[in-house]
Amino acid sequence: MFKLSKDILFLIFKELQDDSKSLFSSLMVNRLWCETAVPVLWRDPWSYSGINYRNKSYLFIIITSYFSDHIKKFITEEIIQLSSILVKSTLFDYLSFCRSISVNIINSIISVGSTLAYNQFIIQQEFYYFFMKKCPELKHLDIKSIKHQIFYFPEAKTCLESLCELECDTSIDSTYFYGLSHFCQRIQKLVIINMDTKLNNGIVKLIEVQKSLKHFEWKDDFYGEFFTNDDDPYEQILLALEKKAESLNYLKIFYQYVENHDHTLLLEILPKFYKLKILIIEDYLIHNKEQLEKLKKQPYPELEILNIEYNELNIVSNIIENSGGRLKKILFNPYDIIDFELYDDNFNENSLNFIRKVYENCPSIEYLSILISPENENFTELEKLLKRCQNLKSLFIVILNNYFDDTYEDYLKYGKELLKILIRSAPTNFKEIRFDSDFKFSLEMLEEFLENWRGRRALSLFTNDPIYIGEDYTELINKYKSNGVVKDFEYSRYVGSIIYRI
Repeated sequence: MFKLSKDILFLIFKELQDDSKSLFSSLMVNRLWCETAVPVLWRDPWSYSGINYRNKSYLFIIITSYFSDHIKKFITEEIIQLSSILVKSTLFDYLSFCRSISVNIINSIISVGSTLAYNQFIIQQEFYYFFMKKCPELKHLDIKSIKHQIFYFPEAKTCLESLCELECDTSIDSTYFYGLSHFCQRIQKLVIINMDTKLNNGIVKLIEVQKSLKHFEWKDDFYGEFFTNDDDPYEQILLALEKKAESLNYLKIFYQYVENHDHTLLLEILPKFYKLKILIIEDYLIHNKEQLEKLKKQPYPELEILNIEYNELNIVSNIIENSGGRLKKILFNPYDIIDFELYDDNFNENSLNFIRKVYENCPSIEYLSILISPENENFTELEKLLKRCQNLKSLFIVILNNYFDDTYEDYLKYGKELLKILIRSAPTNFKEIRFDSDFKFSLEMLEEFLENWRGRRALSLFTNDPIYIGEDYTELINKYKSNGVVKDFEYSRYVGSIIYRI
């Protein structure tokens, strides 16, 4: 039997590092597989979905096996049920493989040992002390809810200088970030959860000291409704971020709607991030028309993913036109396009303009959200897009109509036309269609479509129309699932909840 070398096994396991089930199974094959898989599993052991870390006493035992004798004695005195196994040695030096800390997960594991806050604090502190001592270089750190100033431990400098990814929130005191700023100056990915309307100066400092920041995410998560002039948490953050334009290639910002605040500064600095590959903005950007005109003209030659929510369709069209032809994903929730609120006679032309900008400027597009008018010309242009954009895999399509004149027969007509276009012109790799309730498919119409789809790539269907979870439709869909025509079917009351995730 052919025997894989340890080096080959390691490369295979690295490819499976997000598949905890396969990696755990590999531990049981033989000693070589176990020795090779453990370092991969423990590179980031806190990130596996489906694991209830709060119930994993063996992880608590592994962690506490490193502790000094007086801490072990403290634990065995406080936690009698674990006293007989805390003295056992482990097969591997697990923490030496680890390159990641998730504070919330560590807290969950340590809560196995005790429910008392003081006991948990002592055990957490001991863990961080030995982690800093054992871990040669830390790559990822999630410090949401942290209570320990880890940068004061003796080996912190060596461990933290290599940090590449940091996740945090603004509830942490500014002085904590001042401490991190002293060591952590090579962060490439920074994710910040904003908890209130007050500025955290420590985060500003942390951004300022970074030498090669490439990935920045900001997400508001608070319930305040007003800003005062002194409390704006965005201005200093954005000004610090502006100085990183030369290195930044990923920008994701989610601002909650806050009264008396129009985010003009964001519009002013967006054109300066000309090296962006990914731009995701969830914010109303239509307040300042002068700055908006600058954004429309700004080229993003390296842009690959674009998602700008709550804005006019023409804004997205302009950015597409000025991109460098590398766009692979144009993602937004069509229901949140402002044209829904400003429906007028211009929408049909805006829709046509959007479709044309896509097929003229996006030869590599794979995932596309689209809001169209029900006019015949829009369907003609949509078919032209499908023919030209041969890499397209997925389409999220919504029709904007006047809601008063359209009848059920009209919705059937839209659905029939969409299915005909897909059969005639969908690219070879097309695999997914997301549609709203303004596209109706009769049972016969859907069966004919699925029969004609036979022999192509299995199709996934997503909708917010409850008719398709009725008995007849469910039976039909299951029939075509069983023979490989349909891969997945999902119903959601609000199709925007199953929009693409990045």
